[in-house]
Amino acid sequence: MYQILVVEDNADYQELLVNFLSNAGFSVNAVGDGLLAIDAMEEREYDLVILDIMLPKLDGFTLCELIRKKNDVPIVMLTAKFSEEDQLKGYQLKVDEYISKTTSMPVIVSKVEAILRRSGRVTASETLSMNGIVLDEHTHTVTIDGGAVEFTLKEFDILSELMKANGGVVTRKTLLSKLWDYEYYEDTRIVDTHIKNIRRKLGNNDCIETVRGIGYKMTELIK
Repeated sequence: MYQILVVEDNADYQELLVNFLSNAGFSVNAVGDGLLAIDAMEEREYDLVILDIMLPKLDGFTLCELIRKKNDVPIVMLTAKFSEEDQLKGYQLKVDEYISKTTSMPVIVSKVEAILRRSGRVTASETLSMNGIVLDEHTHTVTIDGGAVEFTLKEFDILSELMKANGGVVTRKTLLSKLWDYEYYEDTRIVDTHIKNIRRKLGNNDCIETVRGIGYKMTELIK
């Protein structure tokens, strides 16, 4: 599981970011100032750092400079002010990506995944396995008890999210926000329809459990 450090002093934004990254399958540690970030990086190795520019005790640019003296970890800078001057300063410090705080959380997660792929920190092929179901995210294939089964792109993505949750509940709203455009955000029926199709294709290996009024989770089958 990939380790991400979030350095953000706004508690509400920090919590939102941590929740979305955790739901995407990342292990996330969050701190509220630059000095705590230095301590965190001395205690553990991270695959990616997300940091705000305006931080107490140690600002984002200074923190980035200190990190770069010892570490080539990918760095994503968050900013409320998207000025050209700040961007140039960040790129001079070898920041990998600049992201505005107005960017939606699903897009931020996608950018994080893309940066990890470019950096070589994400393996070329990530395979998920459960109850005889094997899902390969690199080749976009699914096999069930050794036989290939064709899934649509959305069905594949939903199944992937459920398998990554490792038995945890994935809400309908989470699936909508990550996999669909926002015009569908209040229409949870579209998720239910895709789940129905996925269950049909899983057949005897169907291990998707409905959590009434919330969403879905996958459980171990007893055979």
